[in-house]
Amino acid sequence: MPAELALASFALALALWFRPWGILLRAPALLTPALATLVVLPWLWALPALQHSALPLQWSGAVLVLLMLGWPLAVPVLAAVGAVAWTISPLTVEQAVSLTVWLGVVPASLAVLVGALLRRWTPDHAFIYILGRGFLGAVLCLFASGLLAQHFGAALPGVSSDLSRVARWLMAWGDAFVTGMLTAIFVAFKPEWLLTWSDARYLRKAP
Repeated sequence: MPAELALASFALALALWFRPWGILLRAPALLTPALATLVVLPWLWALPALQHSALPLQWSGAVLVLLMLGWPLAVPVLAAVGAVAWTISPLTVEQAVSLTVWLGVVPASLAVLVGALLRRWTPDHAFIYILGRGFLGAVLCLFASGLLAQHFGAALPGVSSDLSRVARWLMAWGDAFVTGMLTAIFVAFKPEWLLTWSDARYLRKAP
């Protein structure tokens, strides 16, 4: 708990240092996905605590939030998601902080790294953006975050370590499938909802 709280606090302080409210001032269309995240995602994070299932199906959505809002704005929004999830469910404060770190901050931060690597080593193409960042990149980020959570003690309750790794791998694919699908839809119909998307970069359109 102390390490997770320190990590969440550091990430939030760093994100606020970048003045994320300026992103909304420059791109007011992002207010819609930000508010939608605050309405929908807390219920998905709180669902395992609300349904008391034997194998909690953890849903993240952090990579999609990162693609929509960018890291400085995604982190405070994800922190707010964790706070709302705590208020609407029987989650303890410790569990809410753990969810914020391992379902929110860590995969979103890893997605920034994946995006930087793709921009450095691959051509700028819409297919690479959707497949690389929205789908395969999401799988890697979510699975890596799950393994880190397991390593630092945030294990799935009632599940062995080997089975937990398999479960996290499968859940990462499910989460990434939805992330990739919504990314493709937003690229086609709502590109203004994706801060990390650029017509000029990926479609070679004049700005």
